[in-house]
Amino acid sequence: MAGRIRADDVALVKERSSLEDVVREHVTLRPAGPGSLKGLCPFHDEKTPSFTIRPAVGAYHCFGCGEGGDVISFVQQTEHLTFAEAVERLAQKLGMELHYEDGHRPREGESLGRRSRLLEAHRAAQELYAELLLASPQARAGRDFLRARGFDSEAARRFGIGFAPRGGEELSRHLRAKGFSEEELTVGGLSGRGSRGLYDRFRGRLVWPIRDITGDTVGFGARRLFEDDRIAAKYLNTSETPIYKKSTVLYGLDAAKKAIAAERRAVVVEGYTDVMACHLAGVENAVATCGTAFGVDHIKVLRRIMRDEQDLAPARVVFTFDGDAAGQKAAMRAFGEDQRWASQSFVAVADDGMDPCDLRQARGDEALRHLVEDAVPMFEFAVRTTMRRFELATAEGRVQAMRAVAPIIAAIRDGSMRPEYTRTVAGWLGVEVEQVQAEVGRAGRMAAREARDAGSAAPTVDAASVPEPSTHEARTALPAPDVRDPVVFVERQLLQTLLQFPGSFVPGDLDDVEPESFGAPAHRAVFDGVRGAGGPQADLSARAWADRVAEAAPLAVRGLVAELAVAPLPTRFDRATGLPERRYVEALLARVHDVSLSRRIADATSNLRRLENDPGADPQDRRRIGQELHRLERARAELRDRAS
Repeated sequence: MAGRIRADDVALVKERSSLEDVVREHVTLRPAGPGSLKGLCPFHDEKTPSFTIRPAVGAYHCFGCGEGGDVISFVQQTEHLTFAEAVERLAQKLGMELHYEDGHRPREGESLGRRSRLLEAHRAAQELYAELLLASPQARAGRDFLRARGFDSEAARRFGIGFAPRGGEELSRHLRAKGFSEEELTVGGLSGRGSRGLYDRFRGRLVWPIRDITGDTVGFGARRLFEDDRIAAKYLNTSETPIYKKSTVLYGLDAAKKAIAAERRAVVVEGYTDVMACHLAGVENAVATCGTAFGVDHIKVLRRIMRDEQDLAPARVVFTFDGDAAGQKAAMRAFGEDQRWASQSFVAVADDGMDPCDLRQARGDEALRHLVEDAVPMFEFAVRTTMRRFELATAEGRVQAMRAVAPIIAAIRDGSMRPEYTRTVAGWLGVEVEQVQAEVGRAGRMAAREARDAGSAAPTVDAASVPEPSTHEARTALPAPDVRDPVVFVERQLLQTLLQFPGSFVPGDLDDVEPESFGAPAHRAVFDGVRGAGGPQADLSARAWADRVAEAAPLAVRGLVAELAVAPLPTRFDRATGLPERRYVEALLARVHDVSLSRRIADATSNLRRLENDPGADPQDRRRIGQELHRLERARAELRDRAS
């Protein structure tokens, strides 16, 4: 096995990797002040963006959930990797060879990181499948299937479609010959293990590579082609593996994310061929789930990319469903999650119930584009679908329909829109507006009561079951600085400037600043790190400087260092230098020094009073403290004169 990656190589990977590029694979970012970008946090669900990065520093921090770090920790967290695997993954993208402390150089086929090996196995499998589709006589049924749906060989290449051979062992033999172990093939879902050894997971099927948001193949979807296929299911998908979690993966997202971010619109379809049809027709923001219902995790992924934020103009999510009962059920399930979006949700269903692939084949690309453009609001679709169950020609049917749709209207998150929707639905039903208003009010009160009942029944936590912090945690934990205190807020700004713009400081600036100048213990610890790193060093890149401070600071505040390195500064910047204005820096230094002097004056005054009231006190001590008090007061007066 390989030893630890050399520290120099880790530092080089961090330096060469663009945090902005890596983050943009998961989050759509927008400017947030000089040198800063922000977007919706990938680590928790939020409606207003609080996830901030500073590319020059190479650091990120979420001011909502507190997560922060550098490009390596970001890859670790988003892709669930170990530290070494994250470094290897970044190095692979850079085309950089890593070296290990014991001098060991991995041979081909030897494991560096589990995820990297599984991804490589899937890449090799996809290449073999794609080659067989275009060249193997066995794959004619697959080629015919695609051709019958309007997809030629160029479309197959574009989407990486392949053919799994019928024999049942070809892929396993091929990958074993490339050095992959049986465990890697079975854990990755590419092979199974039977009484006679390994067998291919997919046999005699057309296969679509399922890629993660970065474009790596993490699984496959396989379509039945032959009548004698012993597995009756039309589609088989890779089971969940260490690299594939179907609830978070959307087919086509790697190709669609650029269009989704640019247009702030996503189109959610139901199948692989529907995604292909949309992209080929010019609807390049189409994605699909992989053998599972569209769920909460899928919503989180799309919201980050399309900037589904409350303070922006509404984004647009369009769901396409088949016109059959199953499609209507899927639409209603999507409507049940509608409150999770800040954007507007729409539904597109062809008049004759055709799916996007069939529609493109029957009527062409333009018809498919019109289907998406003419989508109706999700609310309208949900109401009309619900009303369809009742006989509106009778009074009883109208009353039943009104009661059924009232909870839908009551659940609309924008309360200002409810009166208008109420009038609209009253017209569809053919009843008085007041009748619908009464039912909507009743439904709203019932929902509120159910929510209260659910809240009162929430389980309580037994304090005895909560573990005590470890001795190390108790020793290293520092109270979070209270930035509501104006003095602490100024301290924070000075530390932010020190970390983000070390070139703002000139020799002598920090001569009068000591750790004791900071009232918040955590701020004192960060300043210890600044001094331990040698003080502001403009010759270092912002990233290297912040890393050096983090290494020199106590472990308990390294997270705070990362936060301060990306937090926005409330000041103007010099256009020529890109640095905060000099008067801002001087004001911060003066304020922190003033507070420090005032604190020392208060201490000296207190000591002097105590000595004056002590008959046994040494007169020399009183004289010494009096002189020190006079010196401090004079220094503060001079400081305030300069500041004014």
